[in-house]
Amino acid sequence: MQTNSNNYTVQEATRKLESYCAYQERCHKEVRQKLRDMGMIPEASDLIINHLIQENYLNEERFAQSYARGKFTIKKWGRNRIVNELKFRGISRFNIKTALKEIDDTVYLETLDALARKRVSQINETNLKKRRKKLADYLLYRGWESHLVYGKVKELVG
Repeated sequence: MQTNSNNYTVQEATRKLESYCAYQERCHKEVRQKLRDMGMIPEASDLIINHLIQENYLNEERFAQSYARGKFTIKKWGRNRIVNELKFRGISRFNIKTALKEIDDTVYLETLDALARKRVSQINETNLKKRRKKLADYLLYRGWESHLVYGKVKELVG
């Protein structure tokens, strides 16, 4: 028995999901969850998802590329965090690899440098070890690779 007060026909749900996917890139997991929230049965969900893929509303490779570009550019996330978030969303290894190619290596290192310099100027700690740890923790949390982080910490904090 459905607990959702809104009952959708397959056509209504399809139109609603077309709008949902057209608004911004979505992954399959988000679309499946939306269909579950709408109270759609698995057979109808599969039908709708197949339609969305055929009509190019839903494309995981495009989603992964857009996600990686956006999180790097806007949130200044490192590759590790982007990979983990994409894995969490059920994106394939192949699409994750393709998405990471969206990030230029030179820009990546420049961004790390700018982020680290900005953060080190904000740390008010006088103890050198604590200062290093705070910078390293900040950069690692944002998903930057440890060998890059520790190199940057050594360069900026000493």
